[in-house]
Amino acid sequence: MSTSENASLAHGATPPGPCEGWGDDAPLIRSILDRVGDKWGILVIAVLRDTPLRYKQLHRSVPDISQRMLTLTLRHLERDGLVTRTVYPEVPPRVDYALTHLGVSLLEHVLGLAMWASEHTDEIRGHRSEYDRRQSVKA
Repeated sequence: MSTSENASLAHGATPPGPCEGWGDDAPLIRSILDRVGDKWGILVIAVLRDTPLRYKQLHRSVPDISQRMLTLTLRHLERDGLVTRTVYPEVPPRVDYALTHLGVSLLEHVLGLAMWASEHTDEIRGHRSEYDRRQSVKA
């Protein structure tokens, strides 16, 4: 932080927000956050944490994902360099999906977010119920 930024913060100015320094990269950063913040992307990355998996194994391991959505999610994660797709010349062909080095670097954050969600389900369920109750009273 520059001296002028420190001086303005000392006088009660608001620190810069997380989006202010993105500049020309803002659209790309938003698209990356869309991808890694997507519920299916998070779940696929978390499921691939230990070992490469075949498509059917992934499909069984990610609750409620459709085949179409799994295929799209894998394509997007592969395009962003988070997942590799390896085709083996066997009959029938075998295809494995695995995290790349970049995907592994994201894993800790994804697992932390998933753990946070798991630890707070009861509290959030209660807040949702209270909110829904208030909304139904207004209607």
